[in-house]
Amino acid sequence: MANRPLLLLALALGLAVAAKSPYQQVLQHSRLRGRQHGPNVCAVQKLIGTNRKYFTNCKQWYQRKICGKSTVISYECCPGYEKVPGEKGCPAALPLSNIYETLGVVGSATTQLYSDRSNLRPEIEGPGSFTIFAPSNEAWASLSAETLDSLVSNVNIELLNALRYHMVNKRVLTDDLKHGTTLNSMYQDLPIQIHHYPNGIVTVNCARLLKADHHATNGVVHVIDKVIATTTNSIQQIIETEESLETLRAAVAASDLNSLLESEGQYTLLAPTNEAFEKIPRETLNRILGDPEALRDLLNHHILKSAMCAEAIIAGLTMETLEGTTLDVGCSGEDLTLNGKPIIANKDVLATNGVVHFVNELLIPDSAKTLFELAQESEVSKSTDLFRQAGLSSHLTGSERVTLLAPVNDVFKDRLPIVDSNMKNLLLNHIVRDQLSSKYLYHGQKLQTLGDRELRVFVYRNNLCIENACIAAHDKRGRFGTLFSVDKMLTPPSGTVMDVLKADHRFSTLVAAIQSAGLTENLNRPGTLTVFAPTNEAFRAMPQGELNKLMGNAKELANLLKFHVADEILVSGAVNALVRLKSMQGDKLEVSMKNNVIHINKEPVAESDIMATNGVIYAVNSVLQPQASRPQERGDEPADPALEIFKQASALSKVSQRNPRLAPVYSRLLARMKENSGGF
Repeated sequence: MANRPLLLLALALGLAVAAKSPYQQVLQHSRLRGRQHGPNVCAVQKLIGTNRKYFTNCKQWYQRKICGKSTVISYECCPGYEKVPGEKGCPAALPLSNIYETLGVVGSATTQLYSDRSNLRPEIEGPGSFTIFAPSNEAWASLSAETLDSLVSNVNIELLNALRYHMVNKRVLTDDLKHGTTLNSMYQDLPIQIHHYPNGIVTVNCARLLKADHHATNGVVHVIDKVIATTTNSIQQIIETEESLETLRAAVAASDLNSLLESEGQYTLLAPTNEAFEKIPRETLNRILGDPEALRDLLNHHILKSAMCAEAIIAGLTMETLEGTTLDVGCSGEDLTLNGKPIIANKDVLATNGVVHFVNELLIPDSAKTLFELAQESEVSKSTDLFRQAGLSSHLTGSERVTLLAPVNDVFKDRLPIVDSNMKNLLLNHIVRDQLSSKYLYHGQKLQTLGDRELRVFVYRNNLCIENACIAAHDKRGRFGTLFSVDKMLTPPSGTVMDVLKADHRFSTLVAAIQSAGLTENLNRPGTLTVFAPTNEAFRAMPQGELNKLMGNAKELANLLKFHVADEILVSGAVNALVRLKSMQGDKLEVSMKNNVIHINKEPVAESDIMATNGVIYAVNSVLQPQASRPQERGDEPADPALEIFKQASALSKVSQRNPRLAPVYSRLLARMKENSGGF
């Protein structure tokens, strides 16, 4: 135990060494990729047709792309090393000299030249401990002629001050460049903003570090890709002074966001220009501008929670907004993209509390949209047309708190149904009172529709369904309503299982059998049943002798019918591969999906999801048989109740009575009487 403190100290030191900055991690990966070419060789990705180079991480190494553009891999000396003639790789460390001499070695000869002209040279040649963020030769060359002329025409003031703004009066390595921090420059202590991103890119006032950590006798040199300028305006001040942001200025004032955009922090404002606001339909824009909550959501949707410089974006990433939503920020060549669209007109306008990118399209979040707008932009646009034709648009555009159950467009791939009074009533039952969220729905929950019907919620392992319709996409929550995209037209239940069977002529024989077996009440009372209902065709397919035998034994008939019923509701949307249900008879039922057709015990279902208030019905064209039939118990005569039931059945189904195969069964049942003891 005496050595335990030493062990803990060694472990802590090991963790500290292992906790490298993102830049150092990417550099280490580049070293690993270049090691076959010799010591201190780094693999570098270069954009084809440009001079832009990047140390590569693992993902980029395999993709071979930066901002969607192809790259080539080259190998060069890692920072701080150089080649030796006749030897492999870069075995020699660069000679250590002062900052002025180092500038000429690392590719910043123009900075070296201007240091000489501005009389900065003696300071960076002499004693001290400095850090200089030195613009590359290309960075100086990219300045406008006007800007460059204003600097070099007054080298002792303007140029000197500009260079001193690139300097810090201490030694700062990349591990010290923490994300979201500032360094005081050597020009009036004005701040330099540092951002160190997870992808290994480091920016200084949004200029990217190209070559970092070049040690000198009196400090360190980092080469950057831009000449940086002082920043004194907050994001709010930029809005107030920029003519192209006049509409945004008024919107910010109306939503009381001024104080936020003036406060300390590190934000990214995606500033919609006047042009962006003008592209929005006047009615939509007026609605949002006149609704304080929608307006605030709109503006917060344009503010990212952290500062994101354009140079840090080399691939797509998802960023969170102040509104709580996310935006896909990416790049395509030289263009920045938002949600895949190149709509950023002016990038990297630096502020004291973040960065501003001007955008020429308004980004309207779902929370500021009407249900109609949400639906029009989703895969349910055909449903929207149906609601409009039915005269129900007011429910989708007003301030009524509702949830829309909208079938996806694939439901209507053949054609839209005709909108009549029945269809209008059905559509009303696709609008649920109250604004819901699917993550709060629970199994067995009851929902009330505008058509005054009650809908049930079913929660399954792989799906969430409302009656027979299952949710096909994530919720879209609008200003007042929520959109649920569903996979089929909803069928509100009408009547019990027994009511539904009686109303459908396909099940007249089954109805008679149920009544004969004394099971009517069980299919009428409240419950959660799944019934695999044999059609008349199914009974006709049975051998005549077997059918007569079955109908003549009420107990055996009840046992067989119970094998067709499970005491839980299973809609077709819950069936993925195989679902096993326990029948009321005791044996298992196997429900599966093959080629988009539901099968029960390997028999195809003729029709699925016939909804009832106490269950769901599947029409099947075969009579299901238990795998292991129980010993048959026969009575000579049917029960007394069977006589009365089949008298009623004869009135219900003249079709069945006329069938030559079923007629003897009816005659026999009507001729016999016996006490019936069958039941669930």
